[in-house]
Amino acid sequence: MSEYGYIPESPAQSFGNNKGIFTPNDIYDLTRADKYTNYGQLELLQTQNANTNQNIEFTNYEGYNVHLLVVNNHIFPAGNQNYGIRFYESGVLESGTVYQEASNEGGFAGNFYDNQDTDNNYIRIDNSGSESLRESWYAYFYNLLDNTKYSFVTYFRIMVRYTSGGSYNPNGSYYQFGSAVLPQASVVDKIQVYNSSQTASGGTLSLYGIKEYS
Repeated sequence: MSEYGYIPESPAQSFGNNKGIFTPNDIYDLTRADKYTNYGQLELLQTQNANTNQNIEFTNYEGYNVHLLVVNNHIFPAGNQNYGIRFYESGVLESGTVYQEASNEGGFAGNFYDNQDTDNNYIRIDNSGSESLRESWYAYFYNLLDNTKYSFVTYFRIMVRYTSGGSYNPNGSYYQFGSAVLPQASVVDKIQVYNSSQTASGGTLSLYGIKEYS
């Protein structure tokens, strides 16, 4: 009987150190045991509902060099507020004017913008006005747990605005992509999706770790 590609006895198998010729059943069993090498796979760490708290925070994401946050159908009521990402460093919220960011934003009506910030107190994803917002976006995080490197973010989002009467406003609908950095070599042990004044009325946020990727 072959076990993991060897007759009659297989060597010990572990992630990053697989030996032998594997059958589909071998691969299935090793994958279930988290011993089969498959770089780049997504592993869901936590999902939260956006309407539970004004600021949504993620912790306990050790063991990964790269993380992915997926935000689906995020809904904000009308009202002026700022919205984005902030980090905790060794348990302390970094709310100073230290975040640096560059992004490109394009409107469905044909208007385009370049945005740069070198001294913001959060990584700006959006700011709301007199209309409600509905959007989905994702962000990759790099080096959060490495105290010798800066923490970086890249993101992409799509957003639509609705009037107070509930009508879709194409002139206020945008895509945006950008990147940002916390230019401090530190351990970021908590991610905050920051809302300055209101709690979202809907949406889900899911944080993933990317297996053994650097």
